[in-house]
Amino acid sequence: MSDFESLRQKARSKYEELRTGQKPVIYLGAASCGKAAGIASIGGKIKEILGELGIESKLVEVGCVGMCCYEPMIYIQKDGKAPICYGNLTTKVVPELIKDFLVDGDPRTDLALGAFDGPQTEGVPRLFDHPMLKPQVRVVLRNCGVIDPTDIDHYLANDGYVALQKVLAMTPEEVIEEVKSAGMRGRGGAGFSTGMKWEFCAKASGSPKYMICNADEGDPGAFMNRSLLEGDPHAVLEGLVIAAYAIGASKGYVYARAEYPLAIKHLNIALGQMREINLIGENILGSDFSLEVIVKEGAGAFVCGEETALMASIMGERGMPRPRPPFPATHGLWGKPTTINNVETLGTVATIIREGKDWFSHFGTEKSKGTKTFSLVGKVQRTGLIEVTLGTTLQEIIYEIGGGILDGKKAKAIQTGGPSGGCIPASQFDLNVDYESLTQAGTIMGSGGLIVMDEETCIVDIAHYFLTFTKEESCGKCTPCRIGTHRMLDILHKIKTGKAEMKDLEKLHEIAWTVKNGSLCGLGQTVPNPIYTTMKYFEDEYHEHVEDRKCRALVCKDLIRYHIDAERCIGCGICAGKCPVDAISGEKKQTHVIEESLCIKCGICFHSCPPKARAVEKIDAEVGQDG
Repeated sequence: MSDFESLRQKARSKYEELRTGQKPVIYLGAASCGKAAGIASIGGKIKEILGELGIESKLVEVGCVGMCCYEPMIYIQKDGKAPICYGNLTTKVVPELIKDFLVDGDPRTDLALGAFDGPQTEGVPRLFDHPMLKPQVRVVLRNCGVIDPTDIDHYLANDGYVALQKVLAMTPEEVIEEVKSAGMRGRGGAGFSTGMKWEFCAKASGSPKYMICNADEGDPGAFMNRSLLEGDPHAVLEGLVIAAYAIGASKGYVYARAEYPLAIKHLNIALGQMREINLIGENILGSDFSLEVIVKEGAGAFVCGEETALMASIMGERGMPRPRPPFPATHGLWGKPTTINNVETLGTVATIIREGKDWFSHFGTEKSKGTKTFSLVGKVQRTGLIEVTLGTTLQEIIYEIGGGILDGKKAKAIQTGGPSGGCIPASQFDLNVDYESLTQAGTIMGSGGLIVMDEETCIVDIAHYFLTFTKEESCGKCTPCRIGTHRMLDILHKIKTGKAEMKDLEKLHEIAWTVKNGSLCGLGQTVPNPIYTTMKYFEDEYHEHVEDRKCRALVCKDLIRYHIDAERCIGCGICAGKCPVDAISGEKKQTHVIEESLCIKCGICFHSCPPKARAVEKIDAEVGQDG
C-alpha cells in the first residue's frame, strides 16, 4: 500500500468514526450566509447549554448546503444515526432543542427540515427529499454543507484526490480527451469547450505555462463560486492541479476577490494541507509533475473577471482588457501560454475523471452537458444555491425548487447572467436553461445568477440598476463602453423621471447597438443585454413611462406620490413619527395629511401604516388613481 493510500485509509476511518460514533456531533452551517444569519451566536449558545447540561459533544463547522433561506442551520447527530437538519434557529429555541434531543431523546420532528443519508430517525424524512433539494442533482455541490472544508481528511474520505491519482497514471493528452468527450463547457459564462481550451494551451509553444482559477465572481446576486470555495475548496484545487497537469503548467493561481475573506481563508488552509502530503509542490505523489499554487487577491474590479484584465492584475498592472488575438492560450501571463477556468469548471473536473465521461455526459442536453449551479434570489419563496441538470426549465427552478413567488404575487421576469445577461418574461418560463436556449432568448448563462422579479418590479428600474453597475465598473479603456454606458444611463434616467420622449427610445436602442458591436471586451459587448431584453419583452412598460408618464409597478419616484385616505386613517401617528422629513401632520386620532412639497417619497409611511388601517396609498402622480 502506498503512503497516500495509507493516508486515505486513515482519513476514512476518522470520518467514519465521526459519522457513526456514539458521542453527539453538532454541525454548524458556518459559510458566509450562516455567519450573516447569526450562526456565531447560535454556536455560542450551544456551547453554553452543553456545558450547563454536562453533555460532551463535538462541534463541526461545515459549508452551505444551499438552503440559504433556512439559515442559521445546524445538524444534530446522535447514536450514530444520520444528522438531522434544523433551520431558521434562534438563540431562544436552541437550548430547548438541545435538551429535548440530547437529554430527553426527542428529535423535535416539528422543527426538523430532514435528515442526511444514513440510519434514519423515525418520523424525520430524508433531507434530500425536501422540495428545495429533491429536484436537484448535486455533482459540484456534493460535499458542500456535508464536510468540514478545513479538514482534508473529510475530503479524502469522500473520494478526494482519487481523480488526481488516476490522472497521474494517464498522459496529458488522455486527460484532455476525457474532458472533451464528456462535453464539459466552461461554467464562467461563454460556454466554450473546456477540453479544447486546454488543448490549445497544451499545444502552444513556450515555457513556463500557467493555470489560473478565476474566482473573481462579481455579479450582483451571485454567490456560486464563493459558496463552493467556502464549502469544498479541495474540489476546486484538485481540478486546478488536474488542469495544470493536462496543459503542462508548472505554476497555478487562484485569483479571488478580497471581498471573499472566508473563501480565501479556506483556500489557504487547503493549500497548506496539500503541501504537507505532497499534493502540490515538487514531484506530486512521486510523479514527474510539479506545481506551485498561489492565491492572488483582487481588489474587486468587475472587469477583472475578463481573462486579459485578470492576467494584467496578477502581473501587477492595472486590470484592463486588451485586444484578442493573441489569446491567453498562446500569449497569457508574461506572454506565456495560459489557461483560465472559473471555479465551477475546475470544481467539476475531478468528478468527470473519477466517474467517467459517460457518467457525466448523460446529464444535460445534447449540446449542454452536465449540471450547473445557480444562485436563486429575488422575489421567490426559497432562495439559495442550487444545482440542476442543464436543460431544466425556468418554471421548474422557480416553482418547484424556489417554491414560487413571495406573498402570492404574480411573477414578472427573471434576470439571468447578471449585469451582462437579460430579463426573460414570465410568459417564457418554460424555457430550458442551457447555453443555446438562453442565447436565443437574448440573454446568457453567465456564471449562474438568477434574480426573480414579481409584479411590483419596474422593468425600466431594473435596466437602470444593472446599467448603473456596469457604468461604474467599466474600465474606461474603449470609447463605446466608456461613453455609451453614460449616455444609455442618462436616457434611462429621463424615462424613469418622466422627461423622455419617444425618440429617446430609438436613441437608446441605437447607442446599445454601438456599445455592443464596438466595445473591446465582454463587459462592454454584453452591457446592453438588459436593455435589449427589457425593450423587447416589455416594450409596453417603456411606452407607459414615456407617453403616459406612468410606472405601473409604482417604483419610479418621480411618477408616483403618497396619499393618506381620510376614511381609513385612524390617526395613530406612526407614519408621522417615522417620516424623516416631517412631511406628515395631524393630531392624535385625527386624519393625517402628507405635504407633497416636502415628501421625498422614501415609502416609510406606506410600509409603516398598520395593517388594520392601510390608509397610506402609493398612487400614480399624474392622475392620482389608486395603484
